[in-house]
Amino acid sequence: MKTVKLTMGQALVRYLIAQRTIIDGDEVPLFAGLFGIFGHGNVTCIAEALEPVQDQLPTWRGQNEQSMALAAIAYAKAKKRRQIMIALSSIGPGATNMVTAAGVAMSNRLPVLLLAGDTFANRIPDPVLQQVEHFGCPSTTANDAFRSVTRYWDRIVRPEQILGSLPQAVATMLDPADCGPAFLGLAQDAQAEAYDYPEVFFEPTVHEIPRPRPDVGSVKAAVEILRGAEKPLIIAGGGVQYSGATAELAAFAEAHNVPVCETIGGRTSLLHDHPMNIGPIGVIGSASANAMAAEADVVFAVGTRLGDFITGSWTVFREDARIIALNAARFDAVKHRAVSVIGDALVGLEEIDQGLANWRAPDSWIAKGAKEYAEWNTLVDKLSGPTNAEVPSYAHVVGALNRMADPTDLALSAAGGLPGEVCKVWKGKSVGTYDCEFGFSCMGYEIAGAWGAKMANPDRDVIAMVGDGSYLMMNSDIYSTVLTGDKVIFVVMDNGGFAVINRLQNYKGGKSFNNMFVDTRRKELVEVDFAKHAESMGALSETVHSISELEQAFARAKAADRTYVIVTKVQAHEWTPGDAWWDVGVPEVNEREEIRAARVDHEAARGKQRVGV
Repeated sequence: MKTVKLTMGQALVRYLIAQRTIIDGDEVPLFAGLFGIFGHGNVTCIAEALEPVQDQLPTWRGQNEQSMALAAIAYAKAKKRRQIMIALSSIGPGATNMVTAAGVAMSNRLPVLLLAGDTFANRIPDPVLQQVEHFGCPSTTANDAFRSVTRYWDRIVRPEQILGSLPQAVATMLDPADCGPAFLGLAQDAQAEAYDYPEVFFEPTVHEIPRPRPDVGSVKAAVEILRGAEKPLIIAGGGVQYSGATAELAAFAEAHNVPVCETIGGRTSLLHDHPMNIGPIGVIGSASANAMAAEADVVFAVGTRLGDFITGSWTVFREDARIIALNAARFDAVKHRAVSVIGDALVGLEEIDQGLANWRAPDSWIAKGAKEYAEWNTLVDKLSGPTNAEVPSYAHVVGALNRMADPTDLALSAAGGLPGEVCKVWKGKSVGTYDCEFGFSCMGYEIAGAWGAKMANPDRDVIAMVGDGSYLMMNSDIYSTVLTGDKVIFVVMDNGGFAVINRLQNYKGGKSFNNMFVDTRRKELVEVDFAKHAESMGALSETVHSISELEQAFARAKAADRTYVIVTKVQAHEWTPGDAWWDVGVPEVNEREEIRAARVDHEAARGKQRVGV
C-alpha cells in the first residue's frame, strides 16, 4: 500500500478537500470553506495545514465562535443540505462558544462540521491552558459538552483515528435521516503527530445524497387512508425543500385537490398565491390554516417533525384525525401513532400519487380552504398595508419590505417577535425564499445567518429582519459581511426590549418585569443608536421614522455596494393575530388574580390536547 507521511492536521485538511458532491449536475467541493478563529489549540497545526490550500478550502475569519458556526449552518440551509461549511475553534471557551450553534444545527437537522482543539492526549503538561479538570474522570474535557447537541461526536487522540472517524462524520451529515452536526475534538499533541496514511484515503470521493424509497406496505396504507378522507390536509415541512420536492408537492396537491399549509421550516414551499396554499399553520401561523386543521380528518405531514409551534402543542387537530407522516427519519415518522411512511419526500410523494391514481378530495373542502385563506389575506393586508403611523407595527414594516422585495430575495429572521410577524405577513414570490431559524429559536442567528446565507447565494439579496434584543446580543458579523464583501440588508426593528416575551408574560397573567428596558432595574435609560453602531463596523446605515422613509431607504439599500442597515422604531404591543394555543407553564398557585385566571384558561386548553396520539 502506498502511503504518505502527514501530520494529523495536514491529513485532516487533505481529506476534507478530497470530498466532492453533485449540485444541479455539477461536481463541486462538499466542504465549501471554513470559518475559523485561531488560538493556541489550533493555530500551530491546523492553521499550518490550512494556509497553503486557500484556493481549495478558503478560510474565513470569524469574530465569535458561536456566530461563525451559525453562519456555517445558514450556509448549509441555503444549499438545502447539499454543501457544508466547517467551523474551527481553539480549545476551552472558543470551543464551548460553539455549543449553542451545535444545538441550532441539531434541532433543525442541518449539517455542519465542528472542529475544536482539545487537551493533550499524553496528559504530560496537564493542566494545560483553558483545560477544565474533572477530579474523578480525567478524560473528560470541555468538549464533552457537545455530546448532547451533535449527531456524531469523537475525540481524536491518535493521528490514525481520523481514518475511521472522518468518513463516519461525513456520512452522518449527508444522511437524510440522521443529518445534523458532527463534532471532532482534536488533541493538541495528536494534531502535530505524523502518520503514514494510505494514499487512497485522499482520493477524490463524490457523494450523492441518497433518496431512500419507502416500504411498499406503508405506501399502500397511506393511500388507503387518504382515499377514505373527506377533509385531508397536507402539512409541508422543511424536508420538502431539502428533498427538492417543492414541484412534486404542488403537483400532488393539485392532482388530488388537497389544501397545503406550511410549517415555519416549510414556508415558501408553495408560492403565496398558489391555489392549494392555505397559509402557515400553528402558534405563529394563520387563522386560515388553523381553522382547516381543526376540521381535517386526515393530516398528511411531509418532512416535518411536528414541533409544538406547528401542532399548537397538539391542540390544532381533531381528536380523531388520522396522521400520515412521510419522513426520511424514523424518529419523526412514528410520532403520535402516525401511519409511518419512512423515506424521501420526493419519491414518497411520487409513489403515493401513483397509488391514489385519479382520487381527489371533495371540491367543497378546497373551496372552504380558499375562502378561509382569502379572509386571512384580507386581514393581513389591512394590518400590514401602507400607514402614516408615527411608530409602525412589525406587520407594517414586514409588509412594506415584502412589497418592495424582488422575487428572489431571501427573507431571514430567527428569535423574538419577528418569526411570528414574518411567518404570517411575508408573501412568498418564489419558492425557497424564506429562512426563519425557529427550531432552536436562537437570538443572534439573524445577523450571522444572513452572512452565511449570502455566501451561499451571492446573486440574491438577503433581507435580515432583526430585533433590538438580538442585535444587542450578537452583531459582530455586520463587520464580517463588510470584510468579505457579502452585502446584506439588515432591518433593525427597535421596540425597546424583549417585547414578545413581555407579551407572553402578560398573557399568562404576569406583570411586566425584566423584559422591556423600562421594566428593568437600572440607573438610567439610554437609547442605543443602532445606525451609528453599524456604521462603526463599516456598514452604510440610517434611521427612518415612517414607512415612507423606510421605502426610500430600502431603495438606497438595494442600490448600495455594501451591507446596509436600516433602523426603525416599532410598536411593542401590536401583533398580528391568528395564533394557535401554546403550552407554557402557568403557576398552579398564585395570589395574583390575573395569573389565577390564566391558569383556568390553561387547564381548559390542555383538555383539548391529543396526548400521545
